[in-house]
Amino acid sequence: MDEAKELCMTAVIKDRPEQGFTIEKRKISTELKKDEVLVKVRTASFCGTDYHLYTFDEWAKNRLRLPLIVGHEFSGEVIKVGKRVEKVKKGDIVSAETHIICGECEFCLRGEGHICENTKIIGVDTDGCFAGYVKIPEANCFLNNKAANHLHLSVQEPLGNAVHTMAHFPVEGRSVAIVGCGPLGLMGIDVSRAYGAKKIIAIEINAYRRQKAEELGADVVIDPREEDVVKRVLEETDGRGVDVVGEFSGNKTAIEQAFKYIKPGGGMSLLGIPAENIELNLADDVVFKGIEIYGVVGRRIYDTWHEVRRLIDEGRLNLDKIITHQLPLKDVEKAAEIMKSGDSGKIVLIPEEDDYE
Repeated sequence: MDEAKELCMTAVIKDRPEQGFTIEKRKISTELKKDEVLVKVRTASFCGTDYHLYTFDEWAKNRLRLPLIVGHEFSGEVIKVGKRVEKVKKGDIVSAETHIICGECEFCLRGEGHICENTKIIGVDTDGCFAGYVKIPEANCFLNNKAANHLHLSVQEPLGNAVHTMAHFPVEGRSVAIVGCGPLGLMGIDVSRAYGAKKIIAIEINAYRRQKAEELGADVVIDPREEDVVKRVLEETDGRGVDVVGEFSGNKTAIEQAFKYIKPGGGMSLLGIPAENIELNLADDVVFKGIEIYGVVGRRIYDTWHEVRRLIDEGRLNLDKIITHQLPLKDVEKAAEIMKSGDSGKIVLIPEEDDYE
């Protein structure tokens, strides 16, 4: 594919300021910028961000410029590279770091590209991967093991969020609370187990996800509607509290409770995004406890990715238990409704033959 031409593909489009997606045939030029690659999408996973785009909530209304091809978590085969591309070649299997960073701001220059002040996100600010093909910068390509399971490769981006969350504070031999057992929280349990946590306490209101948490190795699973969470966590930790909290829920009450049961000197990693202001007794629950609080943004580029690959290649994770649904790409709205129900882990979309030219 040396000459520029057009390929026909199925694409999932957000083109109207209302709930839903449009599925249509689109043409994509194979002409590339010098630093771009063209990838044939093999698997793509559905994310909470995609659900925000599907419902077109307030965040989406304030962020999106329509129309847009959505989707950002995927694996695929490189079928063409730009003239200055050096690290990837045709035939490579890649996934994407979805944050397109500038490489020039203060944060990028000091090795903290995950908080780049000029970040653009694939499938939010640029056309994404819920399509037969996607173009991405070479710098955003992560080379995969060709022998690895393509379903697993498609969830490396969210898995990176979970690894970033749970690896910031040491968990080996320590007690851990996972707050919220959606797909990322389930990954947090799996990662904590792989890292050798002594006791994993999972907190989740959804029965399906509580069962998943148990399957993945949570030692204690708490339904906050049925139990006093703070009391139960303290009972499970000899009255001292947990060493590490991985907060995935974004729930106001859950976050406020976590500050009550974290152990003095403990560490709290916050990934969930609350819709309400959080009220804290800053003196008693933060200062006098001497705890550390870490805000998790994406993945550390590319340290987190290499750790994700190591965990996958060494077979230390149970991703087949976390990936609960596989659907054709055209069933993307069904994926959104399954996610809405809460009765799912990760949902993977798979393009079919007629989704490519």
